[in-house]
Amino acid sequence: MDWQYFTELFLGGLTRGSIYALIAIGYTMVYGIIELINFAHGEVYMLGAFVGLIIAGVLGIMGFPAPAILVIAAVVAIIYCAGYGYTMEKIAYKPLRGAGRLSPLISAIGMSLFLQNYIILAQTSDFLPFPRLIPDFDFIEPIAHVFGSSDFVIVVTSAFSMAGLTAFIKYTKMGKAMRATAQNRKMAMLLGVDSDKVISITFILGSSLAALGGVLIASHVGMVNFAIGFLAGIKAFTAAVLGGIGSIPGAMLGGLFLGLSESFATGYISSDYEDVFAFTLLVVFLIFRPSGIMGKAKVEKV
Repeated sequence: MDWQYFTELFLGGLTRGSIYALIAIGYTMVYGIIELINFAHGEVYMLGAFVGLIIAGVLGIMGFPAPAILVIAAVVAIIYCAGYGYTMEKIAYKPLRGAGRLSPLISAIGMSLFLQNYIILAQTSDFLPFPRLIPDFDFIEPIAHVFGSSDFVIVVTSAFSMAGLTAFIKYTKMGKAMRATAQNRKMAMLLGVDSDKVISITFILGSSLAALGGVLIASHVGMVNFAIGFLAGIKAFTAAVLGGIGSIPGAMLGGLFLGLSESFATGYISSDYEDVFAFTLLVVFLIFRPSGIMGKAKVEKV
């Protein structure tokens, strides 16, 4: 076995899986709280990339250094997309909270199409170059041929973001309220939990992580387009299902599992079947383990 090639595929899959995990957390948090698949979530990731591009362009003209541009662009994109997530929940989902499952799903698809066309009209339908804002680190130089500086920043930033979210949900008062709402929303409301506030915070957190992933991957790849959110969103949804929809640790694990699986499949089989392999994996899991890797099967009382 060519261990250098194996290591390259492993590290590449780790980078890809980290981005999938960041987006998948948004899917699984929303589903865990209100049992809604937010299919517009991938477009929030795309929106974050475009906001980062605009901020990077303005700060670049002003002469800011690249690392500062990356940090500021990421912060602005997070704030902007958090506001979008909050607004989207209030406009597209809250009025339909008591409706059947089909109505919110159609609304989510409508929001996805709206955001795509909004970017086409406000920006362009063409691919746009995104500046490489991550500098080359000296300590990465010995392994730069298999794991570059941008890969390192993506993996480390994703790890810290996911660790911070885990600590927030486990130790803060709002985190406890989110867990209570996910377990039994009606009972949580009877005990004084403001479920509307919890749902809004859930959308804000998920949108923030998606925006961060959008800026990081745009700087890594060097290109953005209005359609990047669709495929990334579907892949992240796949990762959430693989890990166990509704489970935040499962979303993290599912993202890494999907990223590594795709990387090894494209490296050892063929890159032509990259998307086919991902969705085949989804179908297999839905047939043989629909609850996912860390999900628990629901027991319905009769």
